Amino acid sequence: TQLVQATSVLEIGMFTGYSALAVASALPPDGLLVACDVSAEWTAIGRRHWEDAGIASRIELRLGAATETLRQLLESHGGGSFDFAFIDADKASYDAYYEACLELVRHGGLIALDNMLWGGQVADPTAVDDTTAALRALNAKIVADPRVDASLLTIGDGVMLARRR
Repeated sequence: TQLVQATSVLEIGMFTGYSALAVASALPPDGLLVACDVSAEWTAIGRRHWEDAGIASRIELRLGAATETLRQLLESHGGGSFDFAFIDADKASYDAYYEACLELVRHGGLIALDNMLWGGQVADPTAVDDTTAALRALNAKIVADPRVDASLLTIGDGVMLARRR
């Protein structure tokens, strides 16, 4: 967040809100994190912690299908209106989220995708399940994508960083 001096951030998939807490804490007081998720139950856990940390005003939670939320954000905010995007939701939709974020994130902005090594499965040619195949294809796509500079970090379960050119 601070690396790209972000003031506007997208988060797709937030589960219990831990990463949203970390990202929003790094934003300036007038910064905004738009968090997309489908679960009111799990995100309620995060809301309590955002309030306790005093950063709830920096987080706008949007419940619903992320593809629809991203489409709405493109219409309402326009292209290039976000500095940073973090993707950690349903893996089968990662490619759609990546494409939407490429429109929404400004030139020089950053897109981070979590779980891109998928427990090492993406490097195992015998792993042929749908999720592994989708992540393997997206890794290859991003590395070859002339719209970004990319680096796959071997931190945790793999974090792909794609800086929009």
